Amino acid sequence: MDYEFFMQQAIEEAKKAYKLEEVPIGCVIVYKDNIIATGYNKRNTQKNSIKHAEIIAIEKACKVLGDWRLEGCSIFVTVEPCPMCSGAILQARMDRVVFGCYNKKAGCCGSILNLLDNDNFNHKVEVVDKILEEECAMLMKSFFKDMRSKNK
Repeated sequence: MDYEFFMQQAIEEAKKAYKLEEVPIGCVIVYKDNIIATGYNKRNTQKNSIKHAEIIAIEKACKVLGDWRLEGCSIFVTVEPCPMCSGAILQARMDRVVFGCYNKKAGCCGSILNLLDNDNFNHKVEVVDKILEEECAMLMKSFFKDMRSKNK
């Protein structure tokens, strides 16, 4: 599986969020080496706290596969998933989460804790980190710099 290719596709999704002045987090879900769903943050646009990139993509992937189980799927996310999204990934029984940069304030794939590798749950999700890390981190830094400039 070409991690960098799929992460680049997630970055393209994040750029869509950036254009809407949404926190630029994007993701794609891959099944059998094909992208079956995409998502980017829409919390402000839709005035809904759960409209994270991962949740949007998971909803689409479930429709594509016709099941709530996303076994055999990998999710590529530009930023380490939060507790809500990590929980959704776990509940969907995905095989793997691949992310770009860590989220030191809310990440639950290793930063604050790792929900995806916990013996108390009946499923574990492989975590692959730091794929196109610099590009993902720069997108976030640029966004927040731009937002601070606009708010002055």
